[in-house]
Amino acid sequence: MFIQTEETPNPATLKFIPGQQVMEKGTASFETAEQAQVSPLARRLFEIEGVSGVFFGQDFISVSKADDKEWFVLKPSILGAVMEHFVAKRPLFDAETQDADEGQDHGEDTEIVSTIKELLDTRVRPAVAQDGGDIVFHGFDRGVVYLHMQGACAGCPSSTATLKMGIENMLRHYVPEVVEVRAIS
Repeated sequence: MFIQTEETPNPATLKFIPGQQVMEKGTASFETAEQAQVSPLARRLFEIEGVSGVFFGQDFISVSKADDKEWFVLKPSILGAVMEHFVAKRPLFDAETQDADEGQDHGEDTEIVSTIKELLDTRVRPAVAQDGGDIVFHGFDRGVVYLHMQGACAGCPSSTATLKMGIENMLRHYVPEVVEVRAIS
């Protein structure tokens, strides 16, 4: 098995591509070892000293590191854990906890919210997935769109520019009711 790695715009996050499907649908984000307890692979990655975040996309895994650690030290252990997991054909989630983060259910969507979600799904999410991350819709209130940035997008130095210059401008163009986009954590 050959696992490719790619740098992301976030220097603290690397994208690992195992050459096979990781998530059947949706994404999963783990920001702590406690959150990772539902996934054998995420648990194993958090056991590596210096790993500070794990994100599963459709065909990639983004791993974030602590600022005081170097990739040349962490990368071999991460590659080994990912390879071992997939070669052994282990499940991504424990059987009783197969809950991937696919965003929250916000009940009935208004036409505005439906349009915002469609634009995010078709124009934004594919682009940020290429960089090893995801953006999840969390709400729309009084002209403000609330988004949660995951994977390589969380903590990325260029995430504010992506939100303001890219996503906010695009949403304001197509949905005049949108006046601002804010990231939530």
